[in-house]
Amino acid sequence: MKKHYLHSGIGRMIEIEGRDYLYFSGTSYLGIAQDMDFLDILANNIFEYGSNFGQSRKNNIQLSVFDEFEEFFAKKAGASNAALFSSGYLAGIAAWKSLTDLTQEVWIAPDAHPAIIPDGYNPSNQLNFKQWKNHCLEDSERLLPQKILIIGNAVNALQVEIHDYSWVAEIAKKHEVYLLIDDSHAFGIVGNGIFGTFSKWADESIHLLVSGSLGKGLGLPAGIVLSNRQQIEKIKSTPLFAGASPGSPAHLQTFLEMQHVYEVAKEQLSQNTHYFYERTAFLSQITGFPDFPIFRYSEDGWVEEFEKSGIITSSFPYPHSTSPKVNRIVLSAFHEKEDIEYLADILENLVS
Repeated sequence: MKKHYLHSGIGRMIEIEGRDYLYFSGTSYLGIAQDMDFLDILANNIFEYGSNFGQSRKNNIQLSVFDEFEEFFAKKAGASNAALFSSGYLAGIAAWKSLTDLTQEVWIAPDAHPAIIPDGYNPSNQLNFKQWKNHCLEDSERLLPQKILIIGNAVNALQVEIHDYSWVAEIAKKHEVYLLIDDSHAFGIVGNGIFGTFSKWADESIHLLVSGSLGKGLGLPAGIVLSNRQQIEKIKSTPLFAGASPGSPAHLQTFLEMQHVYEVAKEQLSQNTHYFYERTAFLSQITGFPDFPIFRYSEDGWVEEFEKSGIITSSFPYPHSTSPKVNRIVLSAFHEKEDIEYLADILENLVS
């Protein structure tokens, strides 16, 4: 697999060896990291807060923006409280560490992100998500009442699957259930506005935690855990929270000030995704959803054909270097209608 190395940031267009390409890859779903209005305010806030804040959240001197961000995000997401970290990976570790001492059984979805998988456990890789769900339901019937931790992703961004967790409530009728979901690829796209799936799966019978990276759809170098007050206080009392630096205060302040930019980007992404879906729905080689900006294609040879036409898509073997390639087209709010028309025209020519 040929790799390309860049010397500048990634946006709608990238330059490789002197040639410009349309970029249909990455995780900047809302295009926030490339939005000039957002960047203008961010620059002002970097002058206000500095380029980084390396102090512990337990320090006797605090910045109010961290508490303000947690309160705002939790309220919008439909959660009681939130704990902010410098990355989604760290947030995921903090989440599962707060749960494993509470539960007797741990059931992990086949595509669960490594950040939310407790040490010593492995996902059910021999099953797909539907098979794993059915296996969980069967085991719940067989077991005596237990405390069970169920772990999975909100979406599978590689296989292009949006997961349903409504069935967990059935297990909670017999067992005490803790549900940990990674929303890294859902924030900004799936769920409640740009705030993820917490409100969708919240149920009085379930102890729900949602963690994830804010660095993809939301364009923030930070991670978050959402849950009830007791669970978040438990996380914030740990050395992991006390010893870790928080996210960039300048980015967090900009997020609070620029909600209108996110609203516009969300609408633009929705229009782009629906338009591409409509243009390609008849192509059997393309799989995807009208409300999700990632589409898989089955033809490995298309990667080079796209590059010849000035388009870069996502293509790499997964989960191992010897695995088959996963080929995807990733849409962003920064794409223009003409970009999508051009891509759709090329796809139609490839299958004609």
